[in-house]
Amino acid sequence: MVTSVFPFATTVAWLATDVVGPSWWAVEGSTPLLIVILIAGIGTGVLFAVSLVAYARRGGRRFLLVSIAIGALWARSIVGAGTVLGYVPMPAHHYVEHTLDFAIAAIVLYAVYAHAPGEPPEDGPP
Repeated sequence: MVTSVFPFATTVAWLATDVVGPSWWAVEGSTPLLIVILIAGIGTGVLFAVSLVAYARRGGRRFLLVSIAIGALWARSIVGAGTVLGYVPMPAHHYVEHTLDFAIAAIVLYAVYAHAPGEPPEDGPP
């Protein structure tokens, strides 16, 4: 396994530095990375707007929690773009994005657990 993965990894590293260029893997100023982040940011921004409309129409904590989680996803894109453009230093990027990852997972799990229909069974799963 190791012998088959190692040549592949060295080939990818060679392609990345000699063929594509050493700046391809750099974060700050990376045009391909910025394009991907901008596309993700636009898509997530649209989803965030739709979630806010759903919350305004339906109300309730469930829809508010979903909107907060999607808003946090959108914030991740903003932080990522700020990192590529040189406004957010890499350590701050990691702290903010991994904190948002945890917050998103916690919010979604809380929304599912707290707002599931019915009561949980006392004996556990069948």
